[in-house]
Amino acid sequence: MNRIIPVVTLHSVDERTKVLKALQKKGILCAEICFRTECAAEAIRLAVKEFPEMEIGAGTVINRKQCEEALAAGAKFIVSPGLSEEVALLCKEKNVPYYPGCVTPTEIMKALDLGITVVKFFPAHIYGGLKAMKALAAPFPQIKFIPTGGVDSNNIEEYLAWEKIYAVGGSSFVKEALEAWEE
Repeated sequence: MNRIIPVVTLHSVDERTKVLKALQKKGILCAEICFRTECAAEAIRLAVKEFPEMEIGAGTVINRKQCEEALAAGAKFIVSPGLSEEVALLCKEKNVPYYPGCVTPTEIMKALDLGITVVKFFPAHIYGGLKAMKALAAPFPQIKFIPTGGVDSNNIEEYLAWEKIYAVGGSSFVKEALEAWEE
């Protein structure tokens, strides 16, 4: 897994090429394409074919139907803003990594019950960031985190320096890549 997971929201299928090329140019070979727009499944399907060297996943997956569509499109991993047991079970059955949003001890315990040891911590800046994750790691030493929301080039090194950070995510990485691309 890449240590930076850009959160990509596409409003048209055509946007994918520019965004993914911009990420590649910055050395980022991963993208979480959000399932909150109508074109998400088609964008994933095309991105997986056109950018085979990139790890293309689906984000904002909130139910089994969306997960089925994302997996059929070729998503290599699934991310949710919260924890969905039906998504977790489907991903386990298909042997696809699932990163559910978990910010409380109860949510982390549920993830562990489902065999999940890497969780999205979202929105990281609202729920206490690194300080909160360090507190949660004490009773759950087997958990690793993917903080998303408020993680950007200003604080990425601080997050990545902690051994319990599996990766970091955010839309700011897309914005930075596109700005560099346009320059």
